[in-house]
Amino acid sequence: MYHQVRVPDEDSDLLRFLWWPEGDLNQPLREYKMVVHLFGAKSSPSCANYALRRTAEDGKDRSSPEAVTTILEHFYVDDCLVSVSDKKKAISLTKDLIALCKSGGFHLAKWSSNSREVLSSLPEHERAKEIKNLDLDRDELPMERALGVDWCIESDSFKFRILVKNMPVTRRGILSVVSSIYDPLGFLSPFILMAKIIVQNLCRLKLTWDDDIPEEIANRWFAWLSDLSRFASFSVKRCIKPEGFGSVVSAQLHHFSDASEKGYGVVSYVRIENSHGQIHCSFLLGKSRVTPLKPVTVPRLELAAATIAVKMDKLMKQEFRMDLKESVLWTDSTTVLRYIDNDCARFKTFVANRVSTIRENSRPAQWRYVSTSSNPADHASRGMNAEHFMECQSWIEGPDFLAKDESHWPVLSEFSREISDDDAEVKHKITVNLIDAVNSSTDPLFKLIHHYSNWHSLRKAVAWMLRLKELLRNLCEQRKIFKSQTQSQGNQTVKPKIVDDHMQKWKSGLKGTHLTVEDIRRSETAIIQFSQRQTFHKELCALQKGDKVKRSSFIVRLDPFLQDGVLRVGGRLHQAALPEHTRHPAILAKNNHVTTLIIRNAHEETGHGGRNHTLARLRERVWICKGNAAVRSVLSRCVKCRKSQTAVGEQLCCKEELPGFSTRLLGRTTAESGSAK
Repeated sequence: MYHQVRVPDEDSDLLRFLWWPEGDLNQPLREYKMVVHLFGAKSSPSCANYALRRTAEDGKDRSSPEAVTTILEHFYVDDCLVSVSDKKKAISLTKDLIALCKSGGFHLAKWSSNSREVLSSLPEHERAKEIKNLDLDRDELPMERALGVDWCIESDSFKFRILVKNMPVTRRGILSVVSSIYDPLGFLSPFILMAKIIVQNLCRLKLTWDDDIPEEIANRWFAWLSDLSRFASFSVKRCIKPEGFGSVVSAQLHHFSDASEKGYGVVSYVRIENSHGQIHCSFLLGKSRVTPLKPVTVPRLELAAATIAVKMDKLMKQEFRMDLKESVLWTDSTTVLRYIDNDCARFKTFVANRVSTIRENSRPAQWRYVSTSSNPADHASRGMNAEHFMECQSWIEGPDFLAKDESHWPVLSEFSREISDDDAEVKHKITVNLIDAVNSSTDPLFKLIHHYSNWHSLRKAVAWMLRLKELLRNLCEQRKIFKSQTQSQGNQTVKPKIVDDHMQKWKSGLKGTHLTVEDIRRSETAIIQFSQRQTFHKELCALQKGDKVKRSSFIVRLDPFLQDGVLRVGGRLHQAALPEHTRHPAILAKNNHVTTLIIRNAHEETGHGGRNHTLARLRERVWICKGNAAVRSVLSRCVKCRKSQTAVGEQLCCKEELPGFSTRLLGRTTAESGSAK
């Protein structure tokens, strides 16, 4: 299909390639370019699809509407799948499709049909490979794959050809086998759910991909594999309308949902009725999913299944090509019915989101109750082995009551749709009383840091507090040492006056009443540590445990690491000829009072320099996240900079000309403006 669509000349240079003639590397290279779309280019599918659709739109006047609609709605890349009501329409449609596609340079071939008469109307070389050499009068029509699904042309039904590879009995091998079963319509959903549960149990045991699995689970897996071969004889009719049914006067979608502790699932049917009052129910789509590893209540799972049901209903309404009555959705959970029908209660987030989706795509009156014994979705939520699946007719044919008049459908009597007050999913109103005790619970360090508006003053205050803290600790240690020494000399009781006199002598020997450079550095480190604990608490906890910072953290790109309790920038500068604090600066958040003080201090140290100059000075010691924006914000509030950079004031121009004067600045008396009398 791609080679039938030419590339515009102005774009063909993008598809140039080099070629050695006859594969001989000794010959000179030749340069070629593709003039048609090629396999492997990302643009090829969309360009080819556009060309095919444009062919249909351009041929609206020359071809039948059915052929145009088939190309626009029934083509899947280069595969056409369409059904018509009789053989004459099929023969006419094939001819129109071939002619319409030919007008755009496309050649339709490899035709297959469940009608021998339609195949006879086509040239033998235009038929599918498996049908070319068949005697259509005597030979049986073969199996064909339609979009990955096996279609038995002779019986016009879907079948399964499952070839299981010999894989090791490990988590990797089991998952490979389960994933190889292609069942997009969900015919085998109850049976495949059993294998999904086995895979989930292996995940719950936290086995690696190639570990040996427990014997009990291995036996269940071998039993499931042995059942898999039974589905060679399983088939489902392709057409939803039985042969000889006649014209359909009404069609209605029915969706059943259910959940259990193992899984949850949905199954959909179409219920059609002809002019004679005959009713037929056909399987459309089935889905089954295992429950999450994290425990979830069954009512929540029931609601999740109901949400899938309304999504399937929305999808099928878009794809069906017939008039449909209002859909009916069934569940065996009265809790779900209460949630959907409720307009007053406010639910918690999980329930509220799903109820909102259900109410947007359906009306509460569409939801009906069905007992668990009559609910076919119960098979999708609990799973079935092959023997029970083959014997169960309700999964493919639907429940018995759908084949009867609506008056025979299940009705739930004496059902109260009011939600009880003690329901765990309902948000209850909580009255919170506040008292003026906020100040007493505020962190004293937070109050201390926000008390200062100058970085130098804050460092000095913290340095004095650290000095006091160290002094008090030393006093306690000296008091303990003196008491222990006195008691070791035989004095069991030490008088307080003797202890006080000793401590006074010890304190008189202390020196250093001024702060040192080392004290200032210690205070700076303590302030930065406090600031980092406020902003990067999760990152600090992870690094202290020896773990890596999560990828969701916005500082993960800085390769952070801990050094003496300070979160610093990592990277490959550890061998650079730079000071330690420049190679690995401390990390600070943008919106923080400490960061603002540091930026303001660096700005003043640079003589009120510009943004780049200030940022360069800062990065010698600290790395501020989104530093450009942080510096710009602080500089915009600098009073001195605003004064020095303010534009020179000018007098306003006169809006109206004064008599005898030209339009000039007010108050200006030049010879030109004063020449008039």
